[in-house]
Amino acid sequence: MNSALTGRRRAVPLTVTVLVALLAALYTLTTGHEAAHAADASGHDHARATGLPTARQVAFHDQMRKLWEDHVTWTRLAIVTFADNSAGFSATATRLLQNQADIGNAVVPLYGTAAGQHLGGLLHDHITIAVQLLQDAKAGDTADFNAAKTSWYANANQIADFLSAANPRFWPDAVMRADMKEHLDQTLAEAVDELSGNYAASVNDYEAIHLHILAMADLLSSGIMHQFPARFR
Repeated sequence: MNSALTGRRRAVPLTVTVLVALLAALYTLTTGHEAAHAADASGHDHARATGLPTARQVAFHDQMRKLWEDHVTWTRLAIVTFADNSAGFSATATRLLQNQADIGNAVVPLYGTAAGQHLGGLLHDHITIAVQLLQDAKAGDTADFNAAKTSWYANANQIADFLSAANPRFWPDAVMRADMKEHLDQTLAEAVDELSGNYAASVNDYEAIHLHILAMADLLSSGIMHQFPARFR
């Protein structure tokens, strides 16, 4: 009997200790939750404090990916419809050219109208020279093909130089030139394989193009968000 009572008395302090600990934890959670609400109500950038991307950052990141995915997707469709002599080539090429204007317009709020138009113009030339390459390759005109290829790679350097000049810290010129060259190398391989009937290789080429352009899009969006952080809070 005394032993049982002693055991009960010893159990009481342990129970109280656990209860106190639970109440203290509950208090901490409650006050922390209220403090978070108070901070949000005062305009505190909760996403920045937690290291999570803001809604504006996510939207801009996705916008860049969509624009550059459109670039390679419509380019592939243009290559395929051209190789097949499809009546859909003209409409596809028109949509592809619109994408170049869309990319230029996307940077207007950041770099201004003139810069956006200049970028759109360089990208427009990027596509029209590529079409010339397709025509020369299909016709077997080696001299004109080589001349167009030289112009195409020179235009790619112009695009890289323009981007680097706009944001030299986050888009070094050597990096941008290397990325543009890789994009052209991959696209040229895709076009040659498609025109030659190497369809499986052409599909694999596009897979590599797609992955590379996503990496480029991420580099561009990241560079802009670092250059203009206040716009994405």
